[in-house]
Amino acid sequence: MPHDQRGANRGIRQSMSGLHTWSGLLLGWVLYAMFLTGTVSFFKEELSQWMRPELPRLVQALDPARVAQRVADEIGRIAPGATQWSMKLPDGRSNTVYAFWRLPGGQGARAFGEGHFDPVTGHRIEARGTLGGDFFYRFHFQFYYMSPFWGRLLAGLAAMSMLVAIVAGVITHKKIFTDFFTFRWGKGQRAWLDAHNALSVFGLPFHVMITYTGLVTLMALYVPWGERAAIKTPAERQQLAAELNAFIQAGKPSGVKVQPGSIEAMVRQAQQRWGTTDVGRVNAANPGDATARIAVTRGDAGRVSMSPEYIEFDGVTGKLLAVHDHVGAAAETRGVMYALHLGRFSDLETRWLYFLASLMGTAMVGTGLVMWTVKRRQKLPDPERPHVGFRLVERLNIAGIAGLSVAMTALLWANRLLPVQMQERAFWEVHLFFIVWGLTLLHALLRPAKAAWVEQLWAAAALLALIPVLNAATTQRPLWHSLAVGDWVFAGTDLMCLALAVLHAVLAIRTARHGAQLRPKGRSAKRGEMPAMSGEAAT
Repeated sequence: MPHDQRGANRGIRQSMSGLHTWSGLLLGWVLYAMFLTGTVSFFKEELSQWMRPELPRLVQALDPARVAQRVADEIGRIAPGATQWSMKLPDGRSNTVYAFWRLPGGQGARAFGEGHFDPVTGHRIEARGTLGGDFFYRFHFQFYYMSPFWGRLLAGLAAMSMLVAIVAGVITHKKIFTDFFTFRWGKGQRAWLDAHNALSVFGLPFHVMITYTGLVTLMALYVPWGERAAIKTPAERQQLAAELNAFIQAGKPSGVKVQPGSIEAMVRQAQQRWGTTDVGRVNAANPGDATARIAVTRGDAGRVSMSPEYIEFDGVTGKLLAVHDHVGAAAETRGVMYALHLGRFSDLETRWLYFLASLMGTAMVGTGLVMWTVKRRQKLPDPERPHVGFRLVERLNIAGIAGLSVAMTALLWANRLLPVQMQERAFWEVHLFFIVWGLTLLHALLRPAKAAWVEQLWAAAALLALIPVLNAATTQRPLWHSLAVGDWVFAGTDLMCLALAVLHAVLAIRTARHGAQLRPKGRSAKRGEMPAMSGEAAT
């Protein structure tokens, strides 16, 4: 190969290396938080059960049609003026019926009511105020303390930078698949690089899929111009809404109160079409009015598409009005992408694969952030007294990685320790999450970097390890009892906390034993030493 061509190729890899580094760094802490909370969200239903220990464990399979009728009757009793309501029927992952309804004349949060209902009796169940696993799910793509619009915009920007970093990383790492089989444990910078390479390559298809599909789920927000150009008339907008969701818009009520039709009979018609256990939701518009309509939607299990399938009924007579069982090609493409991102179609084994692959993605982002400081510390004129920019990145790494583990575990502690009857309890759980996270940043700024890493990792390990003890002391469902009766939601959560505690303890021990390996100033790298960034020429 001619010399100039070799130089051009080397220049391309160097350029991609810089793009990979900075696109990953500038929003790296946001990406890490999105990945970790998104990883937890694959089990958000189970985590929500654990965070509401008052709710009973469902030990028997129930007929969805009868459950829907019981809960619809109860909603009619406690919210007779509701203009809309929607209920999510129990499945293998939830033990109650969650329902919400719109109240006439309400403003903001007061416009809605919500509750959990016992599927056996249909009665409303009082449980501690908590956002449950939904907090991590919502935080994953819209954060908190900001409007959903700006939160989702920031999440989209971070996902785009992630996609750029992935593509640039593949171009940069010339021997990417060879590097996957190379790992030099305990070798400082080399170990971080090898871990980053291995995590990146092993989960590469998943990382590309989860990042791209995440962007697709909110594409109407990021690139709305095509939709605005194509959808102009009210009829087209109505058709678009019908293809994207199964919530019937409540029209103007007639004011004539009538006896509602049989919800059970409507659900039974859906069961005949989809199967006994494949009903996901029941939605109502203008219930109890002469213009009432009911939509029974299909569940997500076994369907690799989030495009809604639902049957629409007259809410008074129970007459079948329409069957929405297919959408256009564009909407179906979006539905498949959406389903791939959320993984709700999956069985338990597939969900665990999603969880582990996403955990590797989290570690990939984390090792990349740490590797940035490890590499650049060796090039500092005085590594013991780094400049302000380096110190800021280093401290943000500590709080953004180890500190986030501490804060997430602190939220679980708050769930058990805050008074059950406390006003705005759910929001105080979240406030404490951010307060603790802020304190970890303050701790990282005040302590030496290595000491801060070790102390926060040990703090996370201790808090996680004590979760089963805390649960046993504050509930009637300790780990040994859960194992004995087969309550795998509670047992699994406690055991996972113990496993994560071991992981954080191992990281703390390794960090304490191996400080930063600094390259002496002015001395070239030893023979055979790998460059700081794979594919980047030594400088």
